Amino acid sequence: MRTFITGATGYIGEQLATKLASDNHHVVALVRSPEKAGSLAAAGVECVTGDLHDQEAIENGMKGCDTVFHLAAYASVWPEDEEVFRKTNVLGTKTILDAAIKNGVKKVVVTSTAGVYGPSDSAISAVDENTTRSCPYFAAYEATKAKAEALAKEYAKNGLHVVIVNPARVYGPGRRSESNAINKLAQLYLENKWHYIPGSGKSTGSYCYIDDVVDGHIKALEQGRSGEVYLFGGENASYDRFFHLLQKLSGKQKKLYRIPVNLLVTASRLMVFWARTTNTKPLITPNWVKKYMYNWSVSSQKAVHELNYTITPLEEGLKRTLNHLKYEYR
Repeated sequence: MRTFITGATGYIGEQLATKLASDNHHVVALVRSPEKAGSLAAAGVECVTGDLHDQEAIENGMKGCDTVFHLAAYASVWPEDEEVFRKTNVLGTKTILDAAIKNGVKKVVVTSTAGVYGPSDSAISAVDENTTRSCPYFAAYEATKAKAEALAKEYAKNGLHVVIVNPARVYGPGRRSESNAINKLAQLYLENKWHYIPGSGKSTGSYCYIDDVVDGHIKALEQGRSGEVYLFGGENASYDRFFHLLQKLSGKQKKLYRIPVNLLVTASRLMVFWARTTNTKPLITPNWVKKYMYNWSVSSQKAVHELNYTITPLEEGLKRTLNHLKYEYR
């Protein structure tokens, strides 16, 4: 199989590209920076320089490809200018889908985010593919990914085989990236630089292990139904459980303090003010912080039943992640 992949220098994309290459697939990766693609080239991935605005590079790279994985996206918490997100996440997706049609690609997998479905009603209930979002989007990233999903579904209705996958909070060994917040949190804890539990500690998230997500992408290509969406969640756990496992598995019993959400919002506003003054990026933004007020439990039953998607228990996944981080910082 000859496959074209975007976002291959990202956290998920790099591991997906190298796994496909190790399984003897010819992988062509669109990369903005050849310097960041050294691991891909070493794995036998063919790299084409360009970005989602470079139609010529995309069409040339996609020639002769049977399949496409579209993972590239703009996921920064800053700036909050929706136009930046729209150009990459929406128009970039359109460019990929148009090129797929032009090149006679058989199947496309588009990577979105579980965040487009919004928070769950409680820690016990979970959103699924039939959930209707009950609140506004918290950030331009979610809003534009939702628009990209709608666009992909339109292409599917018009005959292109498109499958959409929606990972939740992905973690595990791999490349550091801005979107890999869970690994960063674990790293800060190991370095004695994190001493906080957001809010009450009771709000939940769905933690999906990187290997499950990578395998899920391949299974979505092989078995996914065109026009369908598959949520890739993991174990649904509270912040209290997450940090309890960090303490247990790392052997570092650090004192952790609960920080009220309203205090975090105030701090984030100060960070945004400072970022605008110094032309830098804030660590967090008010809209990002407000997400801590909600539960984000996810049901992956559709993916489990239709794709044989697997879920690694959080304790096992964190154990592997911490071992990776400890080795990385020796």
